[in-house]
Amino acid sequence: MTNIAICAPARAITRDHATALQELVAAEFPDHLVTFHDQCFERMGHFAGDDLTRLTGFLDCANDPAFDAVWFARGGYGSNRIAEAAISRLNASAKSKTYVGFSDCGYLLGALYRAGIGQCAHGSMPTSARSERGAEAVRRVLRWLSGDNSGLEPSLDGTTPTAAFNLITLAMLAKTPMMPDLTGHIVMVEEVSEQLYAIDRVFFALAGSLPRLAGLRLGAVTDIPENDIPFGQDEEEVAKFWCARAGIPYLGRAEIGHTASNRVVPFGLAGPAAAS
Repeated sequence: MTNIAICAPARAITRDHATALQELVAAEFPDHLVTFHDQCFERMGHFAGDDLTRLTGFLDCANDPAFDAVWFARGGYGSNRIAEAAISRLNASAKSKTYVGFSDCGYLLGALYRAGIGQCAHGSMPTSARSERGAEAVRRVLRWLSGDNSGLEPSLDGTTPTAAFNLITLAMLAKTPMMPDLTGHIVMVEEVSEQLYAIDRVFFALAGSLPRLAGLRLGAVTDIPENDIPFGQDEEEVAKFWCARAGIPYLGRAEIGHTASNRVVPFGLAGPAAAS
């Protein structure tokens, strides 16, 4: 039995989100148990409760020895506001857990990876369970937590350490106390709902701050708003341009992003979840 705790470090979810995941797990993954922290349903403006409420929810899940994994309920914005405080309050039980999420929750994943706490993974989150296509992305995470690697990003070779982030999240992490050392890593990035010029601007910022990487892969870049003047380069051309400027090998595309095809990317070397 893999005992999975779910908390919401950023935005709240609804009871319907929780029910959809619980029904999927009960029907298809009898060896898993999912427990939603009450904090997931708190609301304070944009956030799933104030900073202390969200911090407490995460710590309750991470520090409880009864749980094997912590799965972030959804992104949105907000995990950066609690990430640094969270790392300093984790106990020994937190170090053996698996942590899964993506998008805004990359702040927490990056901070955990820097601190060497648990097994972090970029993967879809429980809110996706409500849609037919999204449910398959959720299944990939649940299979991986069972030790089944069929839902991993196909390019992972098990020999080069890897990390995956939302592009803007990674740029915001850079040069903060939460930024992990990605030297020698293949870094995968994805983005959603940003203008192409904004994507170019973020790559500009990262090009001067990333260490010597083994390479970069570009995931899905979706829901790009139309600009009044065409930018003149698509997202892959932008990525190639800045990789060339920074001396980073561009390795092609990755199957990650804000889509139903989002794959699991364990931080470090690919393998089954630490909790399995």
